[in-house]
Amino acid sequence: MSPTLTDWQTAINHTLDEQLATVVNPHLRAAMAYSVDAGGKRLRPLLLLSVVAMYDGVVAEALPAAAALEFVHTYSLIHDDLPAMDNDDLRRGQPTNHKQFGEALAILAGDALLTDAFAILSQHYPGKGAELVQILAEAAGSSGMVAGQVLDMDGEQTQYDLATLKQMHQAKTGALIQAGVAMGSLFVAIPEADQAALADFAAAFGLGFQIKDDINDVTKTTAELGKTADKDVAEHKNTFPELLGLAGAKQALATQFQLATAALNSLTVDAADLKSILAVLQA
Repeated sequence: MSPTLTDWQTAINHTLDEQLATVVNPHLRAAMAYSVDAGGKRLRPLLLLSVVAMYDGVVAEALPAAAALEFVHTYSLIHDDLPAMDNDDLRRGQPTNHKQFGEALAILAGDALLTDAFAILSQHYPGKGAELVQILAEAAGSSGMVAGQVLDMDGEQTQYDLATLKQMHQAKTGALIQAGVAMGSLFVAIPEADQAALADFAAAFGLGFQIKDDINDVTKTTAELGKTADKDVAEHKNTFPELLGLAGAKQALATQFQLATAALNSLTVDAADLKSILAVLQA
């Protein structure tokens, strides 16, 4: 990871801790911080900040928005691990939130992260706050991530075709990745052609990221993953390796990488930071 991205990770973490420090109840704050501070690449906020920097925006101004996006992502992980969902015991190499704090507090910690994200956006951005909220809400809600989660749940007894599988993951995983790019675009002036290319990049990267995750679930151990392998992989339902075979899934991943790279190469500015982030698909 480039020095710039590493510096931004540090800044994102500092901003996240600043936001968590405002939570009054210490029990709730501990549960929220447990998952927020558990690690992770900060991929989605890094996408947001990279877009701002590429078009000569002020990265520091966008840090609260980046933190809000990470809050929503972390909420989704806490809730996805719950017994009623994936019922996972391990996340990022440590016990899941509900294993550490109990199911009730884990639900409330996720609820708080989700709702606090929108408070951050409205408090810090009186001018563009409504647009930022709309992008993030649509990505997280019934037309985005939650819709994808429901498709995932509905598919537990059904083998989806490739089009439906893509639809599920473009919503469940891709929507917040696309939101990071779209939110970053609100902080800078971007040529219309570049806006379209950035949207193409985000869509290709978002789907590629899920394909990579599916491949990892069948090729890496729990220790290597730092989490429990996805239940759908274990049950052989609705994953790219199951539908396409491992070789086919790897080819699908290569295709998404190529599409994302082509979109970045068409931009009118240097996209080195986004290319560094895209490299996670080849790791």
